Formats: sequence, C-alpha cells, structure tokens
Amino acid sequence: METPRTFSIRTFGCQMNEHDSERLAGLMVADGLERAENGDEADIVIFNTCTIRENADLKLYSALGHLKAEKERRPAMQIAVGGCMAQKERGRVLEKAHWVDVVFGTHNLASAPRLLERSRAEGPLVEVLDAPDPESSRDMAPALYAVRETPFAAWITVQTGCDNTCAYCIVPAVRGAEISRPFDDLVAEATMLADAGVTEVTVLGQNVNSYGRDITRRRPLFAELLRALGNVEGLERIRFTSPHPKDLRPETIAAMAETPTVCPQLHLPLQSGSNRVLAAMRRGYTVERYLERLGAARAAIPDLAVTTDLIVGFPGESDADFDETLEVVARCEFDSAYTFIFSPREGTRAASMVERFVGADVIKGRFERLKEVLDRSALRRHEARVGLREEVLVEGPSRTNDATLSGRTRQGKLIHFPAGDAGLRPGSLALVDVVHGAPYHLVGEYASTVREPRHKVRIPLLSL
Repeated sequence: METPRTFSIRTFGCQMNEHDSERLAGLMVADGLERAENGDEADIVIFNTCTIRENADLKLYSALGHLKAEKERRPAMQIAVGGCMAQKERGRVLEKAHWVDVVFGTHNLASAPRLLERSRAEGPLVEVLDAPDPESSRDMAPALYAVRETPFAAWITVQTGCDNTCAYCIVPAVRGAEISRPFDDLVAEATMLADAGVTEVTVLGQNVNSYGRDITRRRPLFAELLRALGNVEGLERIRFTSPHPKDLRPETIAAMAETPTVCPQLHLPLQSGSNRVLAAMRRGYTVERYLERLGAARAAIPDLAVTTDLIVGFPGESDADFDETLEVVARCEFDSAYTFIFSPREGTRAASMVERFVGADVIKGRFERLKEVLDRSALRRHEARVGLREEVLVEGPSRTNDATLSGRTRQGKLIHFPAGDAGLRPGSLALVDVVHGAPYHLVGEYASTVREPRHKVRIPLLSL
C-alpha cells in the first residue's frame, strides 16, 4: 500500500486566514493526505498568505527562499502559495520564486488539492479567480472539511469580502465584494459544532455586522444571527470580529445585551482620533459618532471589554492629529488595542499619497507615546478586576510554564493561574479568583471546576 503524502500549512495574517488554513487542512485530509509531524519534511508545503502590511510579503519571500535548497534536494516536494498575497501578486510569485509549484487565490481555496495534483504532471500552475466560483459550494461552506487546532472552540465565517472603501485597505481588492452565507446554513453549522462538543464560537467577517445586507437588499441580519446562535444548545460563548463602527446598529447592541451566551466583549476599530484623518481614511464616521456608539454599547452591556485597532502615521497625519488621537484613546479607556504603523499597499488610495508620507522617526516616537497611553488604560482596567471571580475557559498549559494554566475569561482576557491538582484539561470551565492585573494579562488562583471538557475526538462531516 502506498504511503500517503504529507502536508504542512504555514499561515500569515488574521483569524480569517487561520480559519482558511483549517479549511485547507480539511480539504487535504479529505483528499487522502496526512498532516506532517515535521513541517520541514512535508511532501507539500502550503503558505496561506496575508497582504495587509508589507512585512507579510517580506516574510513570505524569506520563507520561500529558505525552502529553495530543500526543493532542490527533494524535487518531488511541492510548494503552494495561496491567500490574499497570492490573489494580489498572481504570476509575480513565480517570477520571484520559480521553485513554487502552485499559486491560488482567495476565491478558489477549494481547488488547492486539484491544482497540486495537476502540477505534478503539468508543472507550475497559477489559478487566481476574480470572484468566487459559483460552482464550488465548498467555497461558501468553510467548516465542512475543517480540521481545527482547538477542539472546544471554532470559527464560523459568515461572509467574505468587504464593500467599504477605506483608503489604506487592500482587502476589497483581494477578497472581493461582500457575500453573505445563507442564514440557515450558519445555524446548522453552529449546531453541528455544538453537537461535537464545541462550546465557544467566534463569528468572522470582514465587516461582520453588515452580514446579510446583500441577502435582504435592505438591512443587515447580524442581530438576528446573534440571537439565533444564542439559541443553539451547547454553545456557551459567542464572540465576533470585526465590526465596523459605522455599522454598529442599536439592534446589534440589544442582541449582545439580551443574549446570555454572547460574551461582553466588543472589538471596535477606531483607527484614528482625528476627524480630519478619519475623513482621509474614508472611514465613514466621525470621532463623535464613534464615541456615541461606544457609549451606547457600554450603557447596555454591563462589564463590557472593548478593544480597538489604531494606525499610526497615516499620510498627512500631523502632530495635532496625533495629539487628538491620544486624547480620544485616553478617553475611551480601551482594554487592549492592536496598533499598526501605516504600510502603503499597492492598489490602495493611500499608497498614492507619497508626498504626504510621515517620516519613520516621527512615527516611531508617536508609536511609543500611544503604547504608553494604551498600557496605562489596560493596566487600570485589569487592576480593577482584582478580587473578582472569573469564569475561565481553560486553553492549556502556559507557553512558558507547564505548572501554570492559561485560559480566557468571558471578556476575552488572558488569565494565568497555577495548575495545582485540580486536573483541569483544555476545554474545561473553571472559576478563578483574580489576584493580580498586568497590562496584557491577569493572574489568578483556582477556585472550583464548573465542568469538564465536552468536545469529542472529531467532528462529523456534513454532506455536500
């Protein structure tokens, strides 16, 4: 009997990319391949790429360069590049790295096994579609073949693409226009996951709270979706990312407040605290509008944790603009933030604003000042939780200490606590008393076990 070929997948980018990699892994397994124990020795190496920032491009080509010698040593080895960067670069990937065998885009992820098989006979292939293939139902059913890294938690992709026109963002160009998956399919998928013991799902979308706008042609269905997922028996925690502030509607806030399984956590990207910069970014809201919606969410949802995204050094950002951002960030008291240095991406409006680019030294200084403000807010928020008893979903041993367990509170906060002799396994639910707050995590002490893990060994596949 022929030994099955092996594969490994290396992922760059966001949660959407991580979930796409799970789908890819599932497709490969369904095609008779096995995951390699040592990625460097795999018969097939797939890079699932991101292109939001230039650094992601550099990482990919560096990784491909390291594989060149391995490819020369093992000519039968195959290398594939997929995802957002492949969608943007297309044939240029082979021009820069001729030892790559297959390049596929974001719209034909399900074709990867077929393309790899074809490439064995035909040589290097590039297949990048400009829109999802309507004949491929798998493209719009991302969990059917998912091989998940975490058995007790899962992602559910509710839409692909984005209809916004943010000046700095390449996503609409590489992911296409918004396409929502059917409402009933999403509820069925959540039910399947819950039946297999998954207790936490994170709803994913490029602009998740506009979900369903293309289905109804009049209004989003996201609030209804949250309530429907909240009725799925077995699901204990529902999170979502990433919403757009201009589309955070009152009915979504109400659904969060009134659905017990929706976690009190909101990621609301601010990007800048200057109205002038927000307008140049084409974000579609003002600082005042952002604060109004943030205030409404905090008023409706007790103990809400709020995280955000911020860009430093957008073209034309002045010292006064940045000072306004610092003031707004301090006022918002975020629990944490993802901060980015502006990266010009070819094909975006902002990339053409070369004469307005901010100097690297100026950006570095601003970045450090912003971090100070964010760290102060995060520390205050976390120190305020000392003395509280948190419900924690155990993820497993800490990365730095096997005697310490790590998990997430309902607010999504990382908490570390001594493992002790409780025998908690990943997927367990425990009560933990917070004894210390740091800027990026909490420290606690085990109080009691709520329940043992519920997940099963594997999830059954839905039929197409």
